[in-house]
Amino acid sequence: MARKTRVYATGTLFLLPAFAVFLIFLWVPIFKGISYSFYNVDFVSGNTFVGWDNYKEVLSNPDLYTAIKNTLVYMGLAVVIGFWVPIAMAISVSVLKRFQSVARIIGYLPSIIPAIVLYGMWQWFYDPVGPINSFLNFIGLPSFDFYSKEHAVFSLIILETWQNFGSATLIYIAGLAAIPKDLYEAAELDGAGVWARIRYVTLPSLKGLILLLLVLQLIATSQAFQSQLLMFGGGPDNATLTYLLLTTREAFTYINFGNASAMGSLMFAFLVIFTVVTLKLRRGGDET
Repeated sequence: MARKTRVYATGTLFLLPAFAVFLIFLWVPIFKGISYSFYNVDFVSGNTFVGWDNYKEVLSNPDLYTAIKNTLVYMGLAVVIGFWVPIAMAISVSVLKRFQSVARIIGYLPSIIPAIVLYGMWQWFYDPVGPINSFLNFIGLPSFDFYSKEHAVFSLIILETWQNFGSATLIYIAGLAAIPKDLYEAAELDGAGVWARIRYVTLPSLKGLILLLLVLQLIATSQAFQSQLLMFGGGPDNATLTYLLLTTREAFTYINFGNASAMGSLMFAFLVIFTVVTLKLRRGGDET
């Protein structure tokens, strides 16, 4: 018993630094944010307890519902348009006989581009006289207004998909490598073609990984604000105003940390419920 205690104590000591960082930089800010949501935050005169007033003010703000709608639309389009790109890319790379390493490096390159370079580059791409519209004019097509209210969200989806598909592709490639080759050989002996093998062997084998990355993408897109801020500033006409962008405006533009904390607490509660429900559904699917 004493020997086991020493072993566990030694392991715990190695975990303490990571646990301390996790506690200080994640959980403490979370709980402080929840507590601030019940106060009128004033770092000069001191905080004043206001109860649920911040939540009432937040819920009466018409921009909140615009931001929620834009966030849900952004999340949905990101799944419909961009979620399947890394899966298709991973399957394509995995069947290459040569240059697999080169294809992986090329696919991952967009993920390492610094944000300031990335958004400057895409602003140039989307410019009315930029390379995309110049190419469209060259082949006889009219220019496309990437900055219009109707097209702004699609422009962001294209940008985000191009930037982020590389890291997800590498994860799917690792998942594909773990699929037993015997399954593919058995499918070939049964006369299954390429599409049949993908449908009945590859995708079912990646089901758990696909669901996990889907949940992570939904969480990430629900908290999107960086590209919306730097590319469009939430416009035009609040077309790209997301929930987290509105939260940052409340905090750092209007200096209303109480309302911003209330919005952050609502988002935290939503993500906790969403994650729990998703895990329950996943476990239920695994049992069946």
